[in-house]
Amino acid sequence: MGIAKEIFGTTKEGKEVYAFTLENAKGMKARVINFGAILVNLYVPDAEGNTEDVVLGFDNLEGYYGNGSFFGATIGPNANRIGNAKFEINGKTYQVDVNDGPNNLHSHIELAYHKRVWDAVVNDDNSVTFSLEAPDGDMGFPGNKKISVTYSLSDDNELKLAYHATSDADTLINMTNHTYFNLSGHKAGKIEDHILTLYASNYTPVVPGAIPTGEIASVAGTPMDFTTAKPVGQDINADFEQLKLTLGYDHNWVIDNADGTLREIALLEDPKSGRKMKTYTTLPGVQFYAGNCISKENGKAGAVYEPRTGMCLETQYYPDTINKPQFPSAVFGPNREYDAVTVYQFV
Repeated sequence: MGIAKEIFGTTKEGKEVYAFTLENAKGMKARVINFGAILVNLYVPDAEGNTEDVVLGFDNLEGYYGNGSFFGATIGPNANRIGNAKFEINGKTYQVDVNDGPNNLHSHIELAYHKRVWDAVVNDDNSVTFSLEAPDGDMGFPGNKKISVTYSLSDDNELKLAYHATSDADTLINMTNHTYFNLSGHKAGKIEDHILTLYASNYTPVVPGAIPTGEIASVAGTPMDFTTAKPVGQDINADFEQLKLTLGYDHNWVIDNADGTLREIALLEDPKSGRKMKTYTTLPGVQFYAGNCISKENGKAGAVYEPRTGMCLETQYYPDTINKPQFPSAVFGPNREYDAVTVYQFV
């Protein structure tokens, strides 16, 4: 179908930001910008052919200057939390921004990759690749890094995100996409009636501040069990300590049989519209965040967003994995390039 390119805005520094619209033969469209490599719109038809934009976001660039909820953003170099905002690699300790209590969240609120202008290249295969370079010591992270994320949209209604990164020194790389989905449409209200299945028999419990304890715990017999499909809101307010700590679901689930190959990890269904979304990834974990802490604010097309009007399935290495040797390693460098794929498919 070709990719349409248009100006989306101009940064305070005078850099032009562009929007790229990918479209498939079935009427699905994804609109991404090279500020933050952000997914701004995702238009998906339902069974009746009615198309809605199913992701939360803003109409203009200025909205993304704040974006305290990280709508649609590519998070890097490290997504999620680092305990005490420090870590050690090869015997050296690195201090990063303290921005979430005593901890670090999403690398840096103002300076991380979701607030940068990326280079953009439209590819022959109807995809767009965003790339950037980050010097050694950037935000406290070691290594001269080259980072890219490629968005593509297939005629099978698969929105694919392919990440690649190299570094000349061992460093922490754990990227994700922070899109909030509402399969009824981004301005349709709460997502608590969405039905979720997670192919994950275990999760990583947390202490106050949402840092994992290091334990891998079974979901069996707890409100964390989504191995059988159930509404997001069914147990979200249960008298369960883990849910009280994070005001609802905001935890990392340990994907069953994760081995680095692309596998289906979740099914999200919306009984109102009939839309269904499968999630696939090569990564070992997924942060299911029910949008408990979305600040009430104005979004696209006159929408008002508030808590639980969108939910995230953030594929990842586990939170604080850099400080938990028993967790899968997210250290990459000269001898290990970072490659990850995540697919959101509408069926």
